[in-house]
Amino acid sequence: MQWRSIVVGLFVLRVVLHCAVWLVFGLGPSWGFDFPIKFTFNLHKFDLLKNEDQATAKPSQWSQHMYEDRNQQAKTCSKISENSPKKFYLSFFRDGRDEYDKKYSSFPDALKVKMRGRARDMFYFGYDNYMKFAFPEDELNPIACTGRGPDVLNPSNININDVLGNYSLTLIDALDTLLVLGNVTEFHRAVKLVIDTVSFDKDSTVQVFEANIRILGSLISAHILLTDPRHPFGDVGLKDYDNELLHLAHDLAVRLLPAFENTSTGIPYPRVNLKKGVPPDSINETCTAGAGSLLVEFGILSRLIGDSTFEWVARRAVRALWNLRSNETGLLGNVVNIQTGQWVGRQSGLGAGMDSFYEYLLKSYILFGEKEDYRMFTAAYKSIQSHLRRGREACNEGEGDPPLYVNVNMFSGQIMNTWIDSLQAFFPGLQVLNGDVENAICLHAFYYAIWKRFGALPERYNWQLQAPDVLFYPLRPELVESTYLLYQATKNPFYLHVGMDILESIEKNTKVRCGYATLHHVVDKSKEDRMESFFLSETCKYLFLLFDEDNPLHKSENKHIFTTEGHVVPIDQRFRQKSWDEQFSYEAPQKEPHANISNCERIPEERRFGLPLKSVYMRQIDQMVGLY
Repeated sequence: MQWRSIVVGLFVLRVVLHCAVWLVFGLGPSWGFDFPIKFTFNLHKFDLLKNEDQATAKPSQWSQHMYEDRNQQAKTCSKISENSPKKFYLSFFRDGRDEYDKKYSSFPDALKVKMRGRARDMFYFGYDNYMKFAFPEDELNPIACTGRGPDVLNPSNININDVLGNYSLTLIDALDTLLVLGNVTEFHRAVKLVIDTVSFDKDSTVQVFEANIRILGSLISAHILLTDPRHPFGDVGLKDYDNELLHLAHDLAVRLLPAFENTSTGIPYPRVNLKKGVPPDSINETCTAGAGSLLVEFGILSRLIGDSTFEWVARRAVRALWNLRSNETGLLGNVVNIQTGQWVGRQSGLGAGMDSFYEYLLKSYILFGEKEDYRMFTAAYKSIQSHLRRGREACNEGEGDPPLYVNVNMFSGQIMNTWIDSLQAFFPGLQVLNGDVENAICLHAFYYAIWKRFGALPERYNWQLQAPDVLFYPLRPELVESTYLLYQATKNPFYLHVGMDILESIEKNTKVRCGYATLHHVVDKSKEDRMESFFLSETCKYLFLLFDEDNPLHKSENKHIFTTEGHVVPIDQRFRQKSWDEQFSYEAPQKEPHANISNCERIPEERRFGLPLKSVYMRQIDQMVGLY
C-alpha cells in the first residue's frame, strides 16, 4: 500500500506545480474586471500554449493558423451546428443577471453628469493651454508648455512635417468641438482668430491627406454650422460673417490640386508644397487611405461652391484604386505607385494605410447618395469578411477564438504578419454605421480587452505573442469613437463604463503640466512631449458626447455624420444634388445591391435598450482581457 501512497503523493504534487505555473504566467481562469490578480504580458506565453497537447488544438484558433490558406475555410472557422440558431445582437444583452450585470447594467444619471464634466474639463485643459502657450503655432508641447510648428531644420521629418503646416492646426481642428460643448462665445472668438490670422500662402510641404481631414474638413464643418440654422446647434451665426471659412477652404483645396496633376493613374502625389506645388523630389508612392480618403471633404466643397473639380479628382482617385484590386480576392494593397499602378505594398488590412478608404466609401454614399460608392463598399466589406476575418463564425457561440481581422496578402489572402494596429479600432464604429452591430460588439471587445490590460492601446499589438510590438499611444480616438457609436446603437450602459474607464486612464496616465502627452511606452507609461490635434477634435469630443445624452446632436431631427477626423457634417439634401453634369464615365455593374443603410435612421424606441448584459458575453470579454 505504501507504493500507492507514493504515487498519489507524486500525482498531487504534479497537479499543484502545474496550477502554480498556470497562474504565474497569466494563463489561469478569468478573474473579472476587478483584477484581483494583476496580469502582465509574457513573450513566452504563446510557446507555452503551443507545447500543450496538440490533440486538443482547435482549428478555429487564429493563433495557430498564421499562414494557412484562407480558402480552406474549415481550417480557420469552426462550424456552428446547423441546429444552432444564429442570435440577433440584442440577445447579447437580454439574458440572466450575475455579478457582471450588477456592475455594468446601470450607470446612474449623477455619474453620467460627473463624467460629462470631466470630459469637458479634459478638453479645456488641453485647449486653454494650447491657446496660452502654443497659439498660433500648430501644436502644444504639453510637458515643456511651448508651441510646435514644422521642423524646418529637417524637412525629411515627415512625422512632424506631414501634419504641421504653420497654420494654427490645433485651433482649426477644434472649432466644431467648441460647439459640441455648447460654447458659442469661444466658437465665435476662435472663428474670428482663424479668419484674421490664418493663411495658406506658406512655404510648407504637407501631406494631402492630413491637410484635407484636419484643416479642410474642419473649415467646411464650421462654415456649415455657422450658416445653416436648421442643423443641430441652431442659429449660431456670427455677425458680419461673409463665408470667410469657405473661402479659406477653397483656397486650401486649390493648393492641394497640384497633387493630382502629372500622375498617369489619377492617384495623387502624397505631398504638396502649399506655395510651390508638388516638390521636385516627391516620391511616386502613396498609401491607399491617403489617396482614397478625400472624397467627403472634396465632395462637400464642390457641392457648396458649384465647382465639380474637387469631387471629380477625388472620385477619380477612388475609382483608380478600386480598379487595381485583386481579381482573386477583391482586396486592395496598402501602398501603390501612382505612375505605374503597381502595388508596392501588398498588405491588406483595416489599419494604417487602409482604414479610412473603407470608411469613406460608406460615408460618401450616406452623404451624396451615389450608388457607385455603396457598391464599392459592400463588395469591399464582403472581401474583408471572407479574407481578413479569422476565428469562429459567430462572436458569442461556437468553439475557438473570438473573431479577429488580420493583415493578409492582397492576392493570396494568406497572413503576412501577426500584428494589428490601434487604428483598426475604428472598424466596430464603421460596422455600426453599416448595421452589423453584432460583429461590432464582438470586435470592440477585443480592443477594449487590450485597453484594460495597458490603460491605452499600443500602436501595434502582436496577437501571436500577445504583447505590444510598437509601444506608444498618441492619444488616438478610434476606440472612443467606436464606444460612442455602439452606445448610440444599443443604449447599453456597458459602453458608458468603457468610456469612463478610457477617460480615467487618459487622465491618470497622460496628463502633464500643460495638457495631455503622448505615451511613449504603454507599459512603463513614459511620455513624449506632443499633444496631437486629434485629441481635441476627436478623443475629447467623443468622450463628451458619450455622456451627454441631451446634446443637440442627439436631440436634433436633422441627421449628421462625423468625418474621419470627427468633424460634424449634416446629411443634407443639397449634398445629394449636383449643379454639373457627370464628367467621368463609369460602367456600373448590371446588378446593383439593395442600398439600405438603416444606420442613417434613428433606432426605433422598441429596439433601443439598456438591458442587463448577457453573462456569457461578459465572461468572454473578461477572458479576452486575461488572454490579451
